[in-house]
Amino acid sequence: MEHTDREYCLEVWGDMACFTRPELKVERVSYDVITPSAARAIFEAIFWKPAIHWQITKIEVLNPVKWTSVRRNEVGAVAGKSTIYIEDKRQQKNSLLLKDVRYRIWAKMEYRSVAKRKIEKDLFSHEPGRDENPMKYYQMFERRASKGQCFNQPYLGTREFSAAFRLVNSDDEALTPPISEEQGGTKDLGIMLYDMDFQDPKNIQPMFYRPQMKAGVIIVPPINSEEILR
Repeated sequence: MEHTDREYCLEVWGDMACFTRPELKVERVSYDVITPSAARAIFEAIFWKPAIHWQITKIEVLNPVKWTSVRRNEVGAVAGKSTIYIEDKRQQKNSLLLKDVRYRIWAKMEYRSVAKRKIEKDLFSHEPGRDENPMKYYQMFERRASKGQCFNQPYLGTREFSAAFRLVNSDDEALTPPISEEQGGTKDLGIMLYDMDFQDPKNIQPMFYRPQMKAGVIIVPPINSEEILR
């Protein structure tokens, strides 16, 4: 049995972000907004276990989309057995980044049944514990997120752009409205990276979708939806 009845919300922000378009290889160009995979990674940085899966359900854009261009040095080689002289491989590349970003991200914590994890045992190398239950993991996430704890620093697309976060209690606090249509909050965002398909670890494939931002709100379809392009 899958349990998807507990939805959480994080407010996430940072000075800069880069959710890189995979079709542009030479220079980094960000998508207009955070991708579902980057949003999922923020939740996982706070709390993740083989028994759970985070399903992003909604993204609210709280700050208008703003851009900045940065030129920086990058190394145009991959470290291997041979010695690399950085000065010989240094390249100047331009990056088109987002600045002053703030999102409200909603996600459901899906509890993976023991039977399902036995199928994925080779992938996760994890033996289910006897005391596992959804409530245990709900409480662990709530405790960690409310205290600002994380396993590793959440980031906005790339590790150099760290993200601040806070747990949102939508029942007890007044929520800031997302950006309006006049602020650019209604837009067809085109084909965007959704996530990576890890069903076959030897042949990991990207998945895409076509998000529609309406008054600053993006509804994210579930992974098994027909809207997901594989």
